[in-house]
Amino acid sequence: MRAVVSRVDGAVCRVDGEIAGKIDCGILVVAGFSVDDTEADVIKTALKIGKLRIFADNDGKINKSASDIGGSALVISNFTLYGRVRHSHRPDFTRSCPAERAKSYYELFKKELSAHMPVQSGVFGSHMHIEAQNDGPVTLIIDSCDL
Repeated sequence: MRAVVSRVDGAVCRVDGEIAGKIDCGILVVAGFSVDDTEADVIKTALKIGKLRIFADNDGKINKSASDIGGSALVISNFTLYGRVRHSHRPDFTRSCPAERAKSYYELFKKELSAHMPVQSGVFGSHMHIEAQNDGPVTLIIDSCDL
C-alpha cells in the first residue's frame, strides 16, 4: 500500500459537483493499493498514519498526531499511485491492485484509520475533484513495504 499524506487546514472532495467528503484541520490521505498488498499491509499502514505526528506542539515542534489536535482525515482512493513510467511516457498500471480487491482494501483502510480520528472519503472509482489547503506544506509518502 502506498499513501501520500498531507497536513491540511481543510480539504474537500467533490463528485459530480456534490461534496462527497469534507474536513477542516487534519490530513488528506491519497491511498493506492498494489497487486502484492495484503490486509496486513493495509492495517499496519492505517496504524502508522493514525499515529503519525506531523502537527506542531506548544513549542512549535512537529510532535502531535491529527487525533491529538482534534483533526480528521479525508481519504481518497487513487490507483495511479502505482503507475510506472520507467519504460514509457504513458503510465503502466500493471502493479495497481485490481478494482474489486482494491475497494475492499480501501474500506478496510478507512475502518482502521477511523479508530484514530474521524474519517471522510471520496467515492471509490469515481472521477473526483479534490481541493486542499495545505499547511506547511507537510507531505509524506508512506509505503507499506517500508514499515
